[in-house]
Amino acid sequence: MPCRLIALLVLLFAAAAPALAQESDWHRTDQTSARLIAATAGTGQADRLRVGLEFHMKPGWKIYWRSPGDAGIPPQPDWTGSSNLKSAAVLWPAPERFSVLGLETLGYKKEVVLPIDLAPAEPGKAVDLTVRVPYLTCDDICIPYTADLKLTLPAGPAAPTDYAHLISRYAAQVPGDGARHGLTLAPQAALAAVDAKKGTAMLRFTATSQTPFDKPDIYIEGPSVLAWGQPQVTLSDGGRQARFDVSVSGVIDLKGGGEALAKAALTATLVDGPRSAEAKVDVAQGTAPATQVQGSLLTFVLLAVLGGLILNLMPCVLPVLSIKVLGAIGHGGGEARDVRLGFLASSAGILAAFMVLAGGLVALKSAGMAIGWGIQFQQPLFLAAMAVIVAVFACNLFGFFEIHLPEAIGDIGVRTAHHTGPLGHFLQGALATLLATPCSAPFLGTAVGFALARGPLEIFAIFAGLALGLALPYLAVALFPALATNLPKPGPWMNRLRQIMGLALAATAAWLVWVVAGILGWMGAGVLAAGLVVLALVIYLMGHGRGRLSPALPVVLGLSVVAAAGLTPAPGAAPPDTKAEATALKAFWKPFDEAAIPGLVASGRTVLVDVTADWCITCQVNKRLVLNQGAVRKAIEDGKVTAMIADWTRPDPKIAAYLAKFGRYGIPFNAVYGPAAPNGIPLPELLTEGAVTEAIAKAGGVAIARKE
Repeated sequence: MPCRLIALLVLLFAAAAPALAQESDWHRTDQTSARLIAATAGTGQADRLRVGLEFHMKPGWKIYWRSPGDAGIPPQPDWTGSSNLKSAAVLWPAPERFSVLGLETLGYKKEVVLPIDLAPAEPGKAVDLTVRVPYLTCDDICIPYTADLKLTLPAGPAAPTDYAHLISRYAAQVPGDGARHGLTLAPQAALAAVDAKKGTAMLRFTATSQTPFDKPDIYIEGPSVLAWGQPQVTLSDGGRQARFDVSVSGVIDLKGGGEALAKAALTATLVDGPRSAEAKVDVAQGTAPATQVQGSLLTFVLLAVLGGLILNLMPCVLPVLSIKVLGAIGHGGGEARDVRLGFLASSAGILAAFMVLAGGLVALKSAGMAIGWGIQFQQPLFLAAMAVIVAVFACNLFGFFEIHLPEAIGDIGVRTAHHTGPLGHFLQGALATLLATPCSAPFLGTAVGFALARGPLEIFAIFAGLALGLALPYLAVALFPALATNLPKPGPWMNRLRQIMGLALAATAAWLVWVVAGILGWMGAGVLAAGLVVLALVIYLMGHGRGRLSPALPVVLGLSVVAAAGLTPAPGAAPPDTKAEATALKAFWKPFDEAAIPGLVASGRTVLVDVTADWCITCQVNKRLVLNQGAVRKAIEDGKVTAMIADWTRPDPKIAAYLAKFGRYGIPFNAVYGPAAPNGIPLPELLTEGAVTEAIAKAGGVAIARKE
């Protein structure tokens, strides 16, 4: 295996396109930093603009939510002095609870962005923001500060800035009605107990969830004379129903029981990790059933294992899988110890690569950057690097060249006459992970979305499950080495098998070129294809001793092919689809327009949104088997359903922000809107005709006939 060349080429991909940025100067103290950031580089013609008030706190320090609890003062922006500003509304992401010495407070640690919706007095003109923000930060002591910030939003195109996704990510954490998260708060709270002498009561709130709760909490807002304790949480119905018993105390007269307390206007905010819901709640007499607590992390880890196992069947893993098949055959008649060592080394490579990916995602998320599964497939540099690597593998299997490891590395690898040593197998496992990341598989998106919407522990746990699933075939051979040693001994017939595997790799390279065409157009894809052909020709000539060419030429040529893809400008629109059927289907699918959805729903329409990309295998399966045929296609063509397609083949901050609202970080993603579901009904990752038609009927009452 050409490990040295592969190790060099694997390091080639990494691209970060510069984006527009708009921010104020930092207000810095010994404990905190604060600034204004803008979601757009200009005002455009919009009558609503969005900025963010970003806070960073040193370890241990916190600031407070709009309703801080038993102590604290929230940030209170004063926009006096701003020009062309009619109004500014602060949106409050769901906070976390801090319990200290019996006091319950709500706020934020480490960092937070408070999204702010601005209404310019004259849309289309520049907006000059001048804001004074008094706020309180606390650890063992509390210190009041005032941040004076200025930011100008110039007149001009409202292009997204580097901070657009960061602001959208926190905006997605602002509690709504809970529909997009599958959460429902009961409109009444039961008065479970009253102690008139002590002036205390116990209120019982109930909530339900379409998926099991993890660690739910509830924050109550009411008259300032009331104090709310930390709830006692009880789960039932398999973790899908939660009961919160909240103690309330204060100077309000409780002698009248629920009648007196019901006069207070209460707002309840339900939080469960990244999910949240907010509702007005009345107080009434009543009780709620008791239950048992049930967690969900283990469930998602098991889904990750299953998703990782299915990844072995995806085209992205085909290159390494092909080489692994040949490696297994190469062990025919060999020693069981060598087989076990090689496949365990590959498994270790898979685990190590997944842990590196998890660590990178944790770091990116902490930095407020966009994260997701497979988004690197939007980068031409990555695609070109993968195409070069796959082409080199294909050339090796076609017998164009053989490159041996240097002697020092060869000693570490313990090469034998039949197979690569442990180091080579480890690199194969790591490369298998790298090539697997652009692919989506059933159950994988659910598990990854759960992880990326939560903290480091969940991310590492889910990615460990993915690693185990992807490595299961390797571990099976390591556990039962006879699966490889009992195969026929290598012989001339293996040359024909290598050529077949080479053709499969060549097809994978062609698919990568096709994906590049969706980003750079056919001109850019043609440059990449020509570069791969020249690279293969040079490798062939050098491998057969024809021509005096420098050994470094293939490396330089491969780097040049990747660089050419990175420098090729993307066209303004995707290349036209030449397939007649696809062109006909596009006539019924409208471009994604999130702003138009509420109007369509208000007029009684049902809307189906499909977030897809050329590089998403599962997306293409959903189209071919469900969306573009049968009852769903007929409903779209008959006008019963308005279909919108959000193409994420290229980076698009609007689509990323849309996904973030549902707590999703990858695709495929589909949702159905209608009069009965104005906030959308998310669909499963792997679609079925029944799931789509049922969601359409539920959202808009549109009955669709389908074949059973």
